[in-house]
Amino acid sequence: MDLTGANLIGTRESREGTSGFRGLDPRRGEPLDPEFREATPFEVDAAGRAAEGAFGEYALVSPAGRAAFLRKVAEGIAGLGDALLDRTESETALPRPRLESERARTANQARLFADLVEEGSWVDARIDPARPDRQPLPRPDLRRMLVPLGPVAVFGASNFPLAFSVAGGDTVSALAAGCPVVVKAHPAHPGTSEMVARAILAAASATGMPDGVFSIVHGPSPAVGQGLVTHPAIQAVGFTGSFRGGKSLYDAAAARPQPIPVFAEMGSANPVFVLPDALATRGEAIAGALATSVTLGSGQFCTSPGLAFVLRSEASDAFVERLGSLLAAAPAGTMVHPGIKSAYDTELEAVLALPGVRLAARSTASGPRADTEARPALLVADDAAWGAQPRLGEEIYGPVTLAVRCATSDALLAAARSLHGHLTATVHATERDLAEHGGLLRILARRVGRVILNGVPTGVEVAPAMHHGGPWPATTDPRATSVGTAAIFRFARPVCFQDFPDPALPEELRDENPRGIWRLVDGRPTRDPVRRARTAPA
Repeated sequence: MDLTGANLIGTRESREGTSGFRGLDPRRGEPLDPEFREATPFEVDAAGRAAEGAFGEYALVSPAGRAAFLRKVAEGIAGLGDALLDRTESETALPRPRLESERARTANQARLFADLVEEGSWVDARIDPARPDRQPLPRPDLRRMLVPLGPVAVFGASNFPLAFSVAGGDTVSALAAGCPVVVKAHPAHPGTSEMVARAILAAASATGMPDGVFSIVHGPSPAVGQGLVTHPAIQAVGFTGSFRGGKSLYDAAAARPQPIPVFAEMGSANPVFVLPDALATRGEAIAGALATSVTLGSGQFCTSPGLAFVLRSEASDAFVERLGSLLAAAPAGTMVHPGIKSAYDTELEAVLALPGVRLAARSTASGPRADTEARPALLVADDAAWGAQPRLGEEIYGPVTLAVRCATSDALLAAARSLHGHLTATVHATERDLAEHGGLLRILARRVGRVILNGVPTGVEVAPAMHHGGPWPATTDPRATSVGTAAIFRFARPVCFQDFPDPALPEELRDENPRGIWRLVDGRPTRDPVRRARTAPA
């Protein structure tokens, strides 16, 4: 595929802007062809208007039609073959096996949502048939279901150039819900973004979707993203990135004449609690698993474990020492662009300057590109420093974790209570630990979106039961997930139809249930037809 560097407004290529930028190979520091043009305000407006123009038609596309579109997207991404992997590897320095896995995950997400919309029960149809004889007042016929929210703006993430980017979970869940999508490509991998965008557009064309159902705009300037979020056509936003970036979009969306929801994932330190009996019985194995999780992908996972809490003891001292030795021996990892590496160094030094924090270990490994290679590190503090320095609970994005040594069980629980919102929390425990520290799990369930027992937080399964979200500041809405089939609910809203004749209703709400979906009828889940009460003639 020949890359053009153009913004794609539906099926139209556009290169109106005079400001250009290129992708960068983070391993070599070399710019990559072609030059991409930053979208002008006129191009951003055109993308929004194209999405609005497509919405009316796309919202009426049958579930089978939307499913065919999503399966064609999956097929198109797979069909890009090695060319996609080559470009993505050049732009991100992520290892080939990781990219192969991520490409498969991206395609499988699209297929998962295709199955979901084809089956159809996700619309949460609820029917309360009329009761004309009810006293003192008759009950009207009430039928409720979810419908598409409207055009959605999606922001590609730097750390997952495929699975959380142009055709990632935000995009496919919005398309599955019946919403056109405008993607703001991440400037760290513009070539990858164009390739995937063209696969989506080809799938839309092959399945007869309306022009404007998908567009992509480029640009490193915040003005491009702000222009999208404030465009009157856009009705929701999906974002994965920094707290600063997500908060700015959230504020802009709230300040609109018509405020809209922003579903932003903005970072998380993902605390790990290693309880005493687990430490005594398998502390070395836990240290090994934690070190691997901390350094996975150079720490560039939103679920990387950035905090580790232990009760002070000889076993926990040995655990911290072992964890430090593993991180000290770990290689430096190439980050996806110099800005992330610079932020890692800055944040690490800022935390080390806080009272009560010391550097326990840091890798001495180095490579040819100091501006993109991050060295793993272990920081240590006690519970007093933790309580006095709220900054310690914030994410340092990269291959580092802070071990907090608590003097007592009460101090451990107090540390858990002081946590702000995170995506995950992990507990390493035996049955004895769980019996003695049962309150810890209840505390953590209030602070995070996913609690892991005897595992690691990295690795987010794409499945219906997954919840990838958490209380503020991990995300802007703890009820929403960006992974798993429940992600579709972010981009839909309920509508109730009162006293409608059967032919005027959506298929999902008609008496005979022609789609055969599960519905809640008079409060009971069923696939059976609805029998309307007959009104006696006057």
